[in-house]
Amino acid sequence: MPKSEKTTEAPTSLKGIVSNIGPGMILAGSIVGSGELIATTRTGAEAHFDFLWLIIIGCIVKVFAQIELGRHAITNGKTSLAALNEIPGPRFRLPIGRRIFDANWFLLFWSIMFTAVLAQQGGIVGGVGQALAISLPLTEEGAERNHYISKKIAMEIAIEENDIEKISLIKREMNQLGAPPHSKDDVYWALIVTVLTILLLVVGKFSLIERFSIILVASFTLVTIINLFALQSYEAWAVKPEEIIRGLSFSFPEVQNGNNPLITAISTFGIIGVGAAELLAYPYWCIEKGYGKHVGPRENSDDWLRRAKGWMKVMHWDAWGAMLVYTFCTIAFYLLGAAILGRTGLVPEGSEMIQTLSTMYEPVFGSFARSIFLTGAIAVLFSTFFIAIAAQGRLCLDVIKVSGFAKLTKKQNKLGLKCLGVVLPLICVTCYVFFPRPVVLVLISGTMQAIMLPLIGFAVLYFRYTKCDQRLIPSKIWDACLWISFMGFFITGAYQLYSKILS
Repeated sequence: MPKSEKTTEAPTSLKGIVSNIGPGMILAGSIVGSGELIATTRTGAEAHFDFLWLIIIGCIVKVFAQIELGRHAITNGKTSLAALNEIPGPRFRLPIGRRIFDANWFLLFWSIMFTAVLAQQGGIVGGVGQALAISLPLTEEGAERNHYISKKIAMEIAIEENDIEKISLIKREMNQLGAPPHSKDDVYWALIVTVLTILLLVVGKFSLIERFSIILVASFTLVTIINLFALQSYEAWAVKPEEIIRGLSFSFPEVQNGNNPLITAISTFGIIGVGAAELLAYPYWCIEKGYGKHVGPRENSDDWLRRAKGWMKVMHWDAWGAMLVYTFCTIAFYLLGAAILGRTGLVPEGSEMIQTLSTMYEPVFGSFARSIFLTGAIAVLFSTFFIAIAAQGRLCLDVIKVSGFAKLTKKQNKLGLKCLGVVLPLICVTCYVFFPRPVVLVLISGTMQAIMLPLIGFAVLYFRYTKCDQRLIPSKIWDACLWISFMGFFITGAYQLYSKILS
């Protein structure tokens, strides 16, 4: 194919640059549902405002690693796992039938994280199922359970707002509630959502994923931020300046009721912003967007250098723009969790997670809150599930290729993605069916991703200092930020390894 058909000059106008962003918003679509909606609010409920500083740092510090992985993909034309498989270290050769699976140590660690990510997506699809079960109960038992949980949560909030005499009365009423009715509506809806996801993945293309992400994330983020600002008109729920100052003072909350907020926060750090799974997925979206194709194969010409710099500039806009979106969204969710859930003592757990989270909108939107929240929750959680499965399917298929296990043609690659679009969602929903606790499933994945982060940080530094084109070497300030990012990854991973495994 002639060179002119392979490469494209990068846009220079703001309009042209904005029209070519997209991979970052896909990442934002997969981020908002798991880390922000579930894990971040849980951290706010447990730690109150004390970890605001950690939430902000967790969002910002990872973007440097994200951009560096994108830079390597654009300038070298290699996917994340193809590049990571070239990192020096032990290799493992495993005969499977007549074929040999040849992978390095990094790909093996990724395989472990991959299983945790599937469990996380089981929690996500379960969250969608819970939201739909509340909105549209399928059975009489489901309707009764919704009524029970709503009544229970309302009583818990009332305790926070009333005097001592009324508190005693409310507590007696709570004791009389008894056990909640049993219902499988959330499981039924999770299965229905899984089937819908499979259909979309089988027929979906990059453009569908991109548009889907932008619309859903933008709408729910806007509603959440509006809700946070509107909350300031209510004295009981307003976020006070001194609470913000405390949240930015690098403080650590105390252990209460057996819950260690630091453990939850570190797990959350592994997910919020760009998690390990999203970091590895980003180069794939950059490649499918066409950034690498526009630049063309690496060469020593001035034309290639100009295209590389131009499209890396577009990628920078893409990554930083998405970072601003999910950072503001993360802060909003954290403050809502601290202001409402933290003050009322409500911690989202098990099958009551969605209904508990919906209380964050009630002070502003009243009885209409549930509808607003449920619509948004269904949208972003489904977006997260859909995008994450699409990304993991690409990573999984890439492992088969880079390990030398099989060489796939373009047609076989498309067929493989469709097959994984069926298998992976079924695995995820099975996790929820047998373990219907979305928060726990998400935090387990957060733990594994947090442990994976130092390895990704090491890989990023390896690419920067051994694979970066000398004509594209970044500034010393950028290198310093990369090292800060690596230190954040290392501390997070080391703490998770010690607290969850070694101890």
